[in-house]
Amino acid sequence: MSTNLRRLAKSVLLASGAYAATLLPASAKEALSSINLQLRPWTVVAQEKGFLKAEFDKIGITDINLIASGTAELLGAESAALNSNSIAIAQRMVYPATIHKANGLDAVIVWLSEPSDQYRTPILARANNDEINTLADLEGKKFGSSRVSCYFTSPFEALAKAGLPLDSRLKEGKVRYQSIDNSAATNAALLSGAIDATAAHLAVNNAAALYLSGEVKVIGRSPDDGVYVNGAGRVSYFAMRDFVDEYPEAIHAFLIAHEKTKDWIYHNIDEAADIIAEGTRVPVEIAKFQITDESTYEFMKGEPDATSARENIVRFQDWYVEQGDDILTERQLTAAQVHDFVDERFFAGGQYSVYN
Repeated sequence: MSTNLRRLAKSVLLASGAYAATLLPASAKEALSSINLQLRPWTVVAQEKGFLKAEFDKIGITDINLIASGTAELLGAESAALNSNSIAIAQRMVYPATIHKANGLDAVIVWLSEPSDQYRTPILARANNDEINTLADLEGKKFGSSRVSCYFTSPFEALAKAGLPLDSRLKEGKVRYQSIDNSAATNAALLSGAIDATAAHLAVNNAAALYLSGEVKVIGRSPDDGVYVNGAGRVSYFAMRDFVDEYPEAIHAFLIAHEKTKDWIYHNIDEAADIIAEGTRVPVEIAKFQITDESTYEFMKGEPDATSARENIVRFQDWYVEQGDDILTERQLTAAQVHDFVDERFFAGGQYSVYN
């Protein structure tokens, strides 16, 4: 072959290669073989019994890591972990999830629970504090909890309806409010008398331990048909939008495992309690309490209707704004943002729904 012919052949090959390259997507989807999830009571059971493996194996994810929050138990840390790609999917009640969204976290809700109940997040005082036995006794007293959590939203409503609104940055109330994001610090403040009351999910490890040991007593609850129970106190799972858009199959696998694990736990409570006790390093009686007590929230049924989920967010956001919620008054989701926040692909009728 002459030199000119060789040059011509080389030019044709290079040109055809360049043309072929233009047919490929600008950024091909990278295969996902590993995923980080929160270490929670149900995920340790799902890991032990193989529910996570069974679902993730189907889509090529073979490395499943359960990430513990750490001993600090800083409420809100899951949103930072989500934003930094340390975990793929986060669990929070929907009020905190909405606050994270309003603060700019580009996440979407892929699962929302059914309505809550009055037992989910009671108001607590020291058992040996004879001066405080009802919500009325909190007037002028100190209340401490994490601001972006159910530990604020539940007592905010309960105290408002009792005529004893909490302090805010905008207005002084009848109950002094102290924001404390560390659960251990809140417990220490309560037991030492630095604060007079707090609120907590009794089914959380540290609250269950205090309650079962008789250190704290319930002095009030959320209104049974109130805005917290029906709206803000629902459990949500949310993930970063770019991850959901790139790997919807991973979200779907997670949600299938979630449903199968919850069903197994309710039919095998004692074995599940043993697994949870070992996996989360708590006594068996606390693990069983987390499953069986009326305050449990880890194993709730889902809300299948995306439209209902959106309407729920609109309703509770409007109520908290009307009542002077100092965060949502400054930053709240628009109707378009609420619509965008609930990813209907994972609700009834959606492409990746567990309800179909």
